[in-house]
Amino acid sequence: MIPTPPIMTATHEVLNQAHALENYNAYLNNLPLQEAVKAQGAGWAQDWLMARGAEVGSAEWIEHGRLANAYPPVLKLFDRYGNRRDEVEFHPSWHECLGWLKRNGCDTGPWADPKPGAHVARAAAYVMFAEIEDGSLCPTTMTYGAVPVLKHVPEIARDWMPKLLSREYDKRFMPAAEKKGVLIGMGLTEKQGGSDVRANTTRAEPNGDGSWRITGHKWFLSAPMCDAFLVTAQSPKGLSCFFVPRWTPDGRLNELRIQRFKDKLGDRSNAGSEAEFWGSQGWLVGEEGRGIPTVLEMGVYTRLDCAIGSTGIMRGALSQAMHHAGLRSAFGKLLRDQPLMMNTLADMALETEAATALSMRLARAFDAQEDESENLLRRLLTPVAKFWICKRCPTLVAEAMEVHGGNGYVDEGPMPRLFKQSPLNSIWEGSGNVMCLDTLRAMGRHPKSVEVLAAEIAPALGKNRAFDSFAAKLKDGLNNPQDIETRARELTQGIALAMQGALLLRHAPSLVSEAFCASRLTPNHWGTVFGTLPANSDFAGLLARAWPGQAA
Repeated sequence: MIPTPPIMTATHEVLNQAHALENYNAYLNNLPLQEAVKAQGAGWAQDWLMARGAEVGSAEWIEHGRLANAYPPVLKLFDRYGNRRDEVEFHPSWHECLGWLKRNGCDTGPWADPKPGAHVARAAAYVMFAEIEDGSLCPTTMTYGAVPVLKHVPEIARDWMPKLLSREYDKRFMPAAEKKGVLIGMGLTEKQGGSDVRANTTRAEPNGDGSWRITGHKWFLSAPMCDAFLVTAQSPKGLSCFFVPRWTPDGRLNELRIQRFKDKLGDRSNAGSEAEFWGSQGWLVGEEGRGIPTVLEMGVYTRLDCAIGSTGIMRGALSQAMHHAGLRSAFGKLLRDQPLMMNTLADMALETEAATALSMRLARAFDAQEDESENLLRRLLTPVAKFWICKRCPTLVAEAMEVHGGNGYVDEGPMPRLFKQSPLNSIWEGSGNVMCLDTLRAMGRHPKSVEVLAAEIAPALGKNRAFDSFAAKLKDGLNNPQDIETRARELTQGIALAMQGALLLRHAPSLVSEAFCASRLTPNHWGTVFGTLPANSDFAGLLARAWPGQAA
């Protein structure tokens, strides 16, 4: 007799697991961002940003972000007949992401439709998109920074500016003259120099017709499918900047040869590459021998995006942590109701709100370029914000990952991607030390910028004792030239914290500003980890503000 097989029963049910965070409004659910947008002059964009927040928080767009990274780009060096092609194939979701960014003016919108607060509104949209996909922000940012540089070159601006300002993304690999919209990349870094661009060995020789022949190797060429690049090379008068399109004016590929893709920690959707210029045709941008000031004009904008991009990554990590803690129970309570978890989440929320306030204030300085004080503040605060926000980002994302326990470490979920992305902005466009030295350089070359900083902080004085004491100590430190380069990180951090404290004291509810000053500005109190807010902090109020309940 054949034995009867045992009856199979389910071995487990799925209990006490949070569902995926999706179909929520990334703007409606972010009160600090809404308030910062209004405070910094872009209140007119609220409805537009609300609509964008619904899009990026949808299951559809979250899936686009996942797919663009799950299926990274593929390098196609040759066509099937053996002709050199140097083309990159992307997953359709990459193109969807770039289409969203181009359509919503995240690359050149403030120039296509200039109005007060345009850079602030653009920054808010950028912050929200950074929650779901970051690789596509790279060509978006480089294009953003290229516009103010190329506007100064009439012969390039005439042909290229209409397509740069276009809201149409055109993924086709063909000469720019035949496309509806274009993107700009840059090639600065070489293996022997890194941040020391003066050490570049790429050469530029005049062709005799107004163009130049560029020959050399670039250690990092991000987004190699951009339609043109700003490239640094040594010309007879020194390091200069050149505009190098992928196709020559007569329709030939411009001898830009991709050598390989970088096998990066994160940023997997973006085709970071090494490339060689084999006599590529280029055109001088700016004054010959003044390449560093030229690319630094671009760098001011890309460094702003490092700060706002890291703010978005932090907000994405916080959103995931708050969502998970509101659905997961442990020891008889929801995680969000556990006292120590409340402290940890509230501390992370405070950090994210402070980053949001600083990045939006910095964006406003880009909106007021006719104002000398705003220009000085922009020059000083750009490296400050990039240094501090980008430094805080990996620490916060790691803490948010820990909130999820083991689930946070599994690549099926969003946390590992956010974590692997989190260090990049601190490295890209100048590392932390470079930013701190640039902060000193801004103060040295523009002494009035310290006065402008003091004027920005002054309206917050008298509102909080700890803040007043911190601001006074910072002033003494800035006025003391002894060992100033050694103290550059301390001073840059101090400027960032003073600015964040001032902004929160002026624009945020007292429960936020008091907790910030008590935890960040009080001597010997700030812990080295999140979750060390004073016991009398309004944890419930901070959490309600960070996650007001609209999320699914």
